[in-house]
Amino acid sequence: MARPSQLQEQPNVGGPAKAGLVYPGFAVPFVLLVACFAAWGSAANLTDVLVGVFRHIFTMSNFQSALVQFAYYGAYFALAIPAALINRRFGYKTGVLTGLGLATLGGLLFIPASQLLVYGFFLVALFVLAAGLSILETSANPFVIAMGPEISATQRLNLAQAFNPVGANIGVLLGAVLILPNITTETEKASMTAAELERAQEQDLSLVLGPYLGIAAALALIWLLIAFRKIDTPDEHAHFGLEQASGGAMSRLWHNRHYRFGVLAQFANVGAQVCAWSFTIQYAQDVAGVSTDDSGWYLQASLILFLVARFLMTYLLGIFRPTKLLLAMAGLGVALCLVAVFVPNMLGLIAVVGISLSLSLMFPTIYGVALQGLGPDTKFGAAGLVMAILGGALVTPVMGLVMDRADTNVGFVVPAVCLAVVAAYALFDLRSARHGGPLVAEGAH
Repeated sequence: MARPSQLQEQPNVGGPAKAGLVYPGFAVPFVLLVACFAAWGSAANLTDVLVGVFRHIFTMSNFQSALVQFAYYGAYFALAIPAALINRRFGYKTGVLTGLGLATLGGLLFIPASQLLVYGFFLVALFVLAAGLSILETSANPFVIAMGPEISATQRLNLAQAFNPVGANIGVLLGAVLILPNITTETEKASMTAAELERAQEQDLSLVLGPYLGIAAALALIWLLIAFRKIDTPDEHAHFGLEQASGGAMSRLWHNRHYRFGVLAQFANVGAQVCAWSFTIQYAQDVAGVSTDDSGWYLQASLILFLVARFLMTYLLGIFRPTKLLLAMAGLGVALCLVAVFVPNMLGLIAVVGISLSLSLMFPTIYGVALQGLGPDTKFGAAGLVMAILGGALVTPVMGLVMDRADTNVGFVVPAVCLAVVAAYALFDLRSARHGGPLVAEGAH
């Protein structure tokens, strides 16, 4: 991600030196896209709550409950390339609408899932929801870039992504207020008959249904507001032309060591993030002895810290080289994970919450650094970075297995390893001769 000083050194392609954040007439579309960032943040972090919820409702292992994240983030991997093809053929607006529509359908599938009382059907509903959000995210990030002058692209993207944790806090708040306090406890289940257990399961699953129906309604509203508004970004068509005139994008991306390592770092970053947030509640209950009713608030505190830190990091990125800050935060994250492992008490829980501080700048920073200078390959490059969200699907079950075989606190070795990979990428960038450029190369215009 280019620093402001670097961006100002670029030729003035997008407009006057003091160009606005977005092109004239794009303020409302930009706000609608910001709403998309918040919406998928709510959906993603509500699934963090579901990992612990399904473990109680269906009485399963940590590995089985972690399949929630496998279904969710696996869909992100599967749909990223189709999303890039949609964007290339039909444009960003169509990609955004396709994603919103499919995600709305996924939210509605929670209705039959809650009636069938089958864990697998909930995973199907989550997969469809996440498939839509994968297309939405693959489309929305470059769409934000295309909505204004290149000189303000980094600022614009960071501002939009800053609202993702706003939605994330809403998602966890829904879980902490509407789901966790009302779930049937193990003590209550112990004295129930088989019929009473089935009724309790139905009631607990109905609690899950409400928030997802609310998310589906919000996504449908955003779809309507975008569908009936003309949004034609001036740079998009020129970008398509360059992409179609140049072949071998996949080969060029694969041979770009900086981009390739960036995808691996994003995989590790998302894996660490999903692991930390998925098992914060369980760490609070199993290690620190926090009650079920109060445990959700520690995940809420973690996400509030993430939200505040995201805005702080956006400011600091204008002062420090992004990968210097990335290296420092990744190192801090590794240290906090190790505290969680070796100090299994309330101090360890505070360290688990603190991991969000280090995570706050990672996704947009890795995204920006990895895309620097890709020019006409940016669209497929963006898809690869979204596919790296597969880390959330693959790493989380690994952590679940470690926790099943050892203890909950030992499982935090897994995000520690992931954050060490991110630190290695930051060090690689700092030691390379490559001096970042704008998010989208000048040739894209």
